[in-house]
Amino acid sequence: MIHYTVSIADANAHHFDVVCTIENPSSSGQSVSLPAWIPGSYMIRDFAKNILWIRASSGGVDITIEKIDKQTWMCGPCNDPLEISYRIYAWDLSVRTAHLDGTHGFFNGTSMFLAVQGQTDSTHQVELLPPATCPEWKVATTLPAEKTDDSGWGSYECNSYDKLIDHPVEMGTYTSMSFEVCGVPHAIILTGKHNADLDRLAIDLTRICEHQVQLFGDPAPPVEHYLFLTMVVGTGYGGLEHRDSCALLCSREDLPHKGEERVTDGYRKFLGLCSHEYFHLWNIKRIRPQQFSPYKLDVESYTSQLWAFEGITSYFDDLTLVQSGIIDRESYLELLGETLTRLQRNHGKDIQSVTDSSLDAWTKFYQQDENANNAIVSYYTKGAVIALMIDLWIRNRSNHQKSLVEVMRKLWNEYGSSENGVPEGGIEEICHEIAGDNIPWLHDALYSTGALEIKPMLGNFGINMTLRPTTSSGDTGGTRKKRLPTCWIGAELKIDKGGAKVIRIADGGPLQQAGIAAGDLIIAIDQLQANEKQVKSTLYHREPGDQVKVHLFRRDELMSLCITLATPPKDTVVLDRVNKIDAEQELAQQRWLKP
Repeated sequence: MIHYTVSIADANAHHFDVVCTIENPSSSGQSVSLPAWIPGSYMIRDFAKNILWIRASSGGVDITIEKIDKQTWMCGPCNDPLEISYRIYAWDLSVRTAHLDGTHGFFNGTSMFLAVQGQTDSTHQVELLPPATCPEWKVATTLPAEKTDDSGWGSYECNSYDKLIDHPVEMGTYTSMSFEVCGVPHAIILTGKHNADLDRLAIDLTRICEHQVQLFGDPAPPVEHYLFLTMVVGTGYGGLEHRDSCALLCSREDLPHKGEERVTDGYRKFLGLCSHEYFHLWNIKRIRPQQFSPYKLDVESYTSQLWAFEGITSYFDDLTLVQSGIIDRESYLELLGETLTRLQRNHGKDIQSVTDSSLDAWTKFYQQDENANNAIVSYYTKGAVIALMIDLWIRNRSNHQKSLVEVMRKLWNEYGSSENGVPEGGIEEICHEIAGDNIPWLHDALYSTGALEIKPMLGNFGINMTLRPTTSSGDTGGTRKKRLPTCWIGAELKIDKGGAKVIRIADGGPLQQAGIAAGDLIIAIDQLQANEKQVKSTLYHREPGDQVKVHLFRRDELMSLCITLATPPKDTVVLDRVNKIDAEQELAQQRWLKP
């Protein structure tokens, strides 16, 4: 038995205290460590850096504990149970680590629980102690309860360390709404100030979850209960999947308001996030790469398959919304247009393949800099577009008798239900098998940087794809615009009182050719203050080939440069149903998108 006691030492200082008791420590000295990364977020985060102090004792006597690397400690030998006490600093308001203040507490097991070398397959028990200063607080978690009170305080138990760290914990005065999915209890937990329509949330989440259960061909989801643990903030967005739950971060304005019937853009975005993380219940938590079976949490684990585990999930998250009837086809085409726009604008797609993007997730994707758009491609975005193409290809070749759904069901039956890891190339093989023949373009789509020929595929389903210039930094694509810019500068700018800061710059664009770099602060354009009005005038009222003089600061040095404006590229995608759709296209579109 490995036993952990978690208590709140000082909420205002953001301190959790943890005591790890090892009943049978190694006689030669016990090694313990904290993970370097959390499954689902492929970046070394070194959670051990948040341990403020650590001590060891046995039978009331202090035991030596020596740190031997950034995340590992060695305790001296002892004959009695070993007790390791330590304090965690928890002040990261994200879905990945831990956060504690006077309003709530949240943590992932990877941030809190030391792994005991040689005993990770033992029974692991956790006792959550209620804070004396917050008697109204309660606990929300999918940790298997052993003995708890009505508020959730008490003991929980898992049969391995891997299971233990896959159940995040929320504590505080949250609001909740329960619902059932195919007879299985579910709930959404909302922490933070909000005025959300909980009844509507429950109805819509039920439709999303039931649709995905049916997609995988199961009578019920593969859990005993499921929680959407949601931290509500002013501005924020994020999600992380877990075995029986997900951790979400959302803006309160993205939640549905009472009395509001339409699906706003923000609510659509939130439902897409919920759909994405719930789909992971199958695709990555149980259908997962061979390299993740088991997880090696002290070092990076490389796979080229994230295009499927994240990309296919990113395709089905929005598709679920239209197929379950929550949004209409026009709304879905707008979302799909935004996805295609992100890929179209991404210069890195010509540099990096989607499989290399997966391998480089640990460095390039999760540690992006100002040149990321020129250097890398997102395995989420390009993976979603490839998933769309596979789906349309199989549907078209099988006369709509098969689709990407059959690929996912086969993956589930062959790998997910038994939790055997998928070997490299295994997903591609199943795609070819379900298609009934080799998909001729799939290898190049995954392993090269060639263009994806998506437009003719969409045409077979009565969807017309057109391109137009980007109108502003807030233009995400997917919709038509009445007025388009006449010029292009090839950069993303952030306007504030000090001027226009260059955030990102396109390779070969006018600003780069003029010698301007990311981080520069443009303070004047043609001797007028660089503000939103002046930038817009430059883009909409000038002609390609015109020269514009700018003054800028690079660090603390004033510079004067000349920009030659260019013709704006058509890099923004708009999708419409074709005007004269024939019966075959209409049928294909209905079978793809209609509830």
